[in-house]
Amino acid sequence: MRGLRWFIVSLVALATVINYIDRNALAIMWPEISKDIGASKDDYANLVVVFTMFYALGQSAFGKIFDVIGTRMGFVASIIIWSASIALHATARSIGAFALLRSTLAFSEAGNWPGAVKANAEWFPPRERAFAQGIFNSGASLGAIVSLPLIAWLFTLFGWKATFAAVGVLGALWIIPWLVIYKAGPAIHPWLTNKERIHILGAGTEIESAVPVGQLYAPTMKQLLSHKESWAIILSRLFLDPIWWLFVSWLPIYLSESFGFDVQQIGAFGWVPYVGAMLGALSGGWFAGILIRSGCSVGFARKAMVIFGGLLMLPALLLTGRASDPLTAVLLIAVILFGFQVAIGNIQTLPSDYFHGSSVGLMAGMSGTAAVLSVLVVTKLVPVMTSVSFAPVFVMSSLFVPLSIASLIFLGGRVEKVTSKSE
Repeated sequence: MRGLRWFIVSLVALATVINYIDRNALAIMWPEISKDIGASKDDYANLVVVFTMFYALGQSAFGKIFDVIGTRMGFVASIIIWSASIALHATARSIGAFALLRSTLAFSEAGNWPGAVKANAEWFPPRERAFAQGIFNSGASLGAIVSLPLIAWLFTLFGWKATFAAVGVLGALWIIPWLVIYKAGPAIHPWLTNKERIHILGAGTEIESAVPVGQLYAPTMKQLLSHKESWAIILSRLFLDPIWWLFVSWLPIYLSESFGFDVQQIGAFGWVPYVGAMLGALSGGWFAGILIRSGCSVGFARKAMVIFGGLLMLPALLLTGRASDPLTAVLLIAVILFGFQVAIGNIQTLPSDYFHGSSVGLMAGMSGTAAVLSVLVVTKLVPVMTSVSFAPVFVMSSLFVPLSIASLIFLGGRVEKVTSKSE
């Protein structure tokens, strides 16, 4: 099968679409769910906190799981658990029940990210990784685009309980083509052409790819943290990720409270910013690849795109706090999410640039955990800071942008493999 690596990354992107449909369903339907179960805005914030805490745990846990059992079965385990969790939301009748199900959903959904980074490292040479990561990240954006009108439509037809049950089926269906197509890694996959195998493994990963799962050197967390490059990835994500989560978790609530939107209006407007995010995900990887092919170093290309994304985010965040109509607001947020995806796609590629395949999953999971911990803090602040308007939250988020860029510039060294078995 020619171009098999693109089929693989497309399936990972599709899993991410499903991931976002499942996680966004609660936020989109919350105005009506809260009425049925007698819940408040603070209750919703607490559910976001629960989700965030277990998402942080799941990042590192599944990062290690993917390194141990491999990409193929790692995705199967992750998606089975999260699909069952979202379907069981239909049975919840209290905040406690929702909290339990949000915890299992978050823990398992977190596996999608270190798994995608690991698949990227296995199936793409360095010059293509940022674009491949962009395809994967565009799945998150497409999932957000699709989820708003889809969930609103299903809710209108069937109500929130049946909607949860329906979206739970999507993950189970995804597993079928995944198991059929992803038979093995690129070193031994029977469908891979010799030309594509050489193209993929030409980046110096032939030996790593040929070693069976479980026999690779797997550095400990302590060993990874001894490198400043690890801290460049961790801190840049710690400061940047809360911006994405602010809109993923709170955009429907923002539209409802700021402009009086109901579920149908949220579905009509709320997808617009994620078009910008999808375009940013693809553009960031594409232009990084152009810079590398033109002779720029991998490190320069990654940092250049992160800086460019930050320059888009910073003014748009400040202007969003002053938006007086919903159209202006969602267009500004589209610019924010465009810049975010340009930056984050390149940051998420760095674990596979800096480290060997045997540690990519753990490094990606560790940075994801750190990022989600900062999201947890911001989530607790949102109800307090938005008693009058969301403007203070947007101003606070704008301060995160230069901190993320500075972390990457001052701690991120040359892109070269910095782990070894001797460590």
